Amino acid sequence: MADADKNRVVVLAVVEGGLSVAEAAERFGLSRRWIYALLARYRAHGAAGLEPRSRAPRTSPQATSPVVRARILALRDALTSEGLDAGAESIAARLACDGLAVPATSTIWRILRDGERVTPQPRKRPRSSWRRFEAPAPNGCWQSDMTHWRLADGTEVEVVSWLDDHSRFLLHISVHDVVTAPIVTETFLTTGRRSLPRFRGHLI
Repeated sequence: MADADKNRVVVLAVVEGGLSVAEAAERFGLSRRWIYALLARYRAHGAAGLEPRSRAPRTSPQATSPVVRARILALRDALTSEGLDAGAESIAARLACDGLAVPATSTIWRILRDGERVTPQPRKRPRSSWRRFEAPAPNGCWQSDMTHWRLADGTEVEVVSWLDDHSRFLLHISVHDVVTAPIVTETFLTTGRRSLPRFRGHLI
């Protein structure tokens, strides 16, 4: 029997059938307190009051407070305007310094998205579609990346790095005003001499 139907049977047995609360409790295997609660709901709301109610808490103790939400948005704006990293991890670190409760990074991203601080990228491929390239052995293949970055004082620099495609070990990273072909060549040779001493003669 569904809960709502059982609730109605119990109440009608008392209200119209003449059973006492004690008798109904014994017959239906329920506590007297529960039957009294059903009767009170029936008197207040009629049959609709006997429908099962959600057991979910009316308030969530884990919900992010308005103060923390506002601080997250303010930090995002401030860090972005200063040219600093304004990701969830950076914001979380600053919340901790402020002595505030630190939500999960996924929650911070959701607050930023709800606060229209994140630009949607509908054409961006989902992570499930990515295919990770991996060389079969260490030092079998390296890759180089050049990244443009703006420092806190507004200075623009370029970062060059060399990465082993098997272990993902960062072999080299350095900052330059502008990354040129000679810089790429020199950083490659320097990294090779340091990382592959047995091939030193081939790299000179």
